[in-house]
Amino acid sequence: MMQFLANLWGVLGKTAPYWGLFLGAFALGYVLTPLVRELSRACGMVDKPNARRINKVPTPRGGGVAVFLAVSAVVAAYMCIADAPLLQNHPNAIVWRLIALSGAIVAVGLADDKFSLPPVVKLAGQVAVALGAFFWCGVGFRAMSFFADIPAWLDCIMTVLWIVGAINAFNLIDGLDGLATGLALIAVVGMGGSLAFIGSPQSMLVHCAFAGGCLAFLRYNFNPASVFLGDAGSMFIGFFLSTVPLLMKSGDSLFVSIGVPLLAMGVPIFDTSLAIIRRSIRAVLSREQNGSDEGNTHVMQADTDHLHHRILRQFVSQKKAAFALYGLAAFLVAVGFGALALRDRAAGLFIVAFVVAVVIIVRDMRRVELWDAGRLLNAVARDKNTAVRRRTALLATPFYVTMDVLLLIAAWFFSMLVLSLKITPHALHTRMPLVVVPVFFALVFFRSYSTVWARARISNYVRLALAVVLGVLVSDAVTILMHYPHSHMIAFTCLYSQNVFIALVAVRFARPVLRDTFYLLDCSRQLAAPATSRLLVYGAGIRYDAFRRELVRSASRNNRVIVGIIDDDLLLRGHYIGGIKVHGTLAHAKSVARELQADAVVIACQLTPTRLKLALNVFKAAGLKISMWNCEEKEMTGNGEVQS
Repeated sequence: MMQFLANLWGVLGKTAPYWGLFLGAFALGYVLTPLVRELSRACGMVDKPNARRINKVPTPRGGGVAVFLAVSAVVAAYMCIADAPLLQNHPNAIVWRLIALSGAIVAVGLADDKFSLPPVVKLAGQVAVALGAFFWCGVGFRAMSFFADIPAWLDCIMTVLWIVGAINAFNLIDGLDGLATGLALIAVVGMGGSLAFIGSPQSMLVHCAFAGGCLAFLRYNFNPASVFLGDAGSMFIGFFLSTVPLLMKSGDSLFVSIGVPLLAMGVPIFDTSLAIIRRSIRAVLSREQNGSDEGNTHVMQADTDHLHHRILRQFVSQKKAAFALYGLAAFLVAVGFGALALRDRAAGLFIVAFVVAVVIIVRDMRRVELWDAGRLLNAVARDKNTAVRRRTALLATPFYVTMDVLLLIAAWFFSMLVLSLKITPHALHTRMPLVVVPVFFALVFFRSYSTVWARARISNYVRLALAVVLGVLVSDAVTILMHYPHSHMIAFTCLYSQNVFIALVAVRFARPVLRDTFYLLDCSRQLAAPATSRLLVYGAGIRYDAFRRELVRSASRNNRVIVGIIDDDLLLRGHYIGGIKVHGTLAHAKSVARELQADAVVIACQLTPTRLKLALNVFKAAGLKISMWNCEEKEMTGNGEVQS
C-alpha cells in the first residue's frame, strides 16, 4: 500500500506543472468571467435579440477577454517561476511575443464588439497579427521537414492564410451558447493528446492552461449563456489554435503539426468553407437577377445558414444542437488519435472517416449550397445571349486540357505510391514528363479535345482508351531507349493506364452526372410545392429517355416532376431507370397513380391504335391529365407540309 501511495505521489509530482496550469487558469477564469461580463454590460457591449441572433434576452459579449487574461496570467506566472521553457525547443521570449500578439488580436475583437468594425478593417487587423506571428515569433510551416524547402514568401502566404482562416472559422461558428468554447476545448484536448502520444509532453503545458480557461468560461457560456465570447474571445481562440501547433517543432510528424489541428478544428473550418461557397454563389445569382451591383448580396454579408443554424432548426434546443456538433468534433479528434495509433494501417480508418464525412457533407449541402449551385448553372445554361455563356463555351476545351494534365500527374504520383516506388527529384524531373507528355499528345492525336463529351458514344470512350494505351506504350519505349527502365515497369504501365483512363472518364462523365444531380435536388424541392405537377410516364424505352432529358434541361422553367414509370415489360417491374422506379404495367396504372398522387400521365412509347385506346380509357378512369411525347421521323413535301 505504501509503495502504491509512493508511486502515486511520484506521478502527481511529475504532472504537477500540467495540473497547476490547468487548475490555475480554471480558477482565474472562473473568477474573472463574471467581472468581465459586468464590465461589458457597463460599456454597452451587449448582444440584443434580432432576426439573425439566437439569444432571446440581451446578453453581454466580449467575455472571451476573461479566457485570454486567465491563460496569459498563468502562462506568464509559470515562465517567471519555472526554469524550463514553456514550449519545447523555444525560448520563453517567443511565448511573451505570442502573448503580446494574442493581446493585439483580442484588442481588434474588442473594437469590433464595441464599434462593429467594417469587415475590411477587421480583416486587415487579423492579417497584421498573422504577419507579426510569422516575422516576430517565427511561426511558419518551414519548421516541418515536409515544407522545409519551400521559399520564404510562400511560407508567409501559407502561414497568414492558415492563421486568418482559423480566426474567422471560430468567429463564424460562434453562434450558439457554448459552441465555439466547447469546440475549442475539444480541439485543444486533441492537440495536446497527440503531443503526449508522440512523446512531447513538455509542449502540452500551454494546452493545459488554455483548456482550463475554456472550461471555466464554459460554465457561464453554456446554455442558457449569461455572457458571450464575442469577437475578442473567438478570434483569440482561433489565433491560439492555429499558431501553437506550428511552434511545436514536431517537424518529423506532419500529421501532428497539421493533420490533428485540421481534424480538431474540422467543424468550424467546414462551416467557414461552406459559408464562402454559399455566399459567393448567392452573390453571383444576385448580380445575374438584378443586372447591376446595386442592392446585391456579397460574400461578407451574414446569413442564417451556418451549421449551427441548420442543426438548431432540426433539434430546436440549443443544448442538443451544441452536443451534436461536439460529437462531430470529438469523432474527428478520435479519427486523429486512431491514425496515430495505427500508423501504417491508418488508411482503412481514413476511408471510413472519409465515407462518413461525405455522407454528412452531402446531406448538409444538398438543400442549400448544391441547390444554389444548380440554380446558378441552370441560369447560365439557359441564357444563350449572355457573355457568361460565351465565356463558358470558350473555356470548355482549356478546362478539359488543364484537368487532363493534372489527372495525368496525379495518376503518376498515385501509381508510384501504390507500388512503393521512391519519388526522387530525378523521378520528378525525368520519369514523370516521360510518362505524362506522350499520353497527353496521344489524347490530342485521337481528337479527345474536339469531341463533344456531353453527347459521347461508346466509340468515343474506346478511342480514349486507345489513346491512353498508345501514349503509355510510347512512354515505355522512350524510357527504354533512354536507358531509364526499372523493375516495376510492367506493373506501373498497367496500373497507370488503368488509373488514367478511370480518371479521364470520370471527368467527362461529370457534366451529365452533375446535371442529373441538380435535377434530382430540384425535384425534391419542387415536390414540396403545392403547384407542382406529379407526372406518371407510360413507357421506359428510348422515348422516355428523350422526354426525361428535355425535362432535365428545362427543369428551371417548368413545375413538372416525374414520380414514377409504368411499362408493359414485366421484367422491368421494381427496377429503376434514371433514378425513377418502374411500378408496374398499364393494368396497375390506377393504383400506382393513387399511390404516387400523380395528376398527369405522359405516354412515351409507340402504341397500336387498339392499345392506345385502352390506355386512354385507363388514364381517364384514373383522373389523369393525358399528353403524348413523340420523337419520330415524318416525310415532308417540298413546300414544308407533312405528308399524310
